[in-house]
Amino acid sequence: MDFGQFGGTDLARIIQETVPGKQITMAHVISSPNPLIYQKLGLDPTVDYNKAAIGVMTITPSETAIIAADIAMKRAKIDIGFIDRFSGTLIVTGKIADVSTAWEAVLMYTKQKMGFSVCEITKA
Repeated sequence: MDFGQFGGTDLARIIQETVPGKQITMAHVISSPNPLIYQKLGLDPTVDYNKAAIGVMTITPSETAIIAADIAMKRAKIDIGFIDRFSGTLIVTGKIADVSTAWEAVLMYTKQKMGFSVCEITKA
């Protein structure tokens, strides 16, 4: 095999690193989600889907998802569906108004108190 610019059979090694900034890159509210979404995510299927919402947020540094979950639970009546301190993913469930309130509180706190760059809340 000829690897051209890599010099014969030598292989190039590419290393990718992530340099996390202090930011919330996504804060989304799924209003009245299809019950199948709950099932596929392993979330509580015994909810009133007409009033329910799923909130999805991604945060860097990823450990901040723990802080965001605490803020969200203290500000609104929501449940934690999933939290990952390695990827910075936070998923919450609750009524549409509560999930929206939780995300607003997280965005405000991280921006004002922690100096984060935050996105807008999106809804579908």
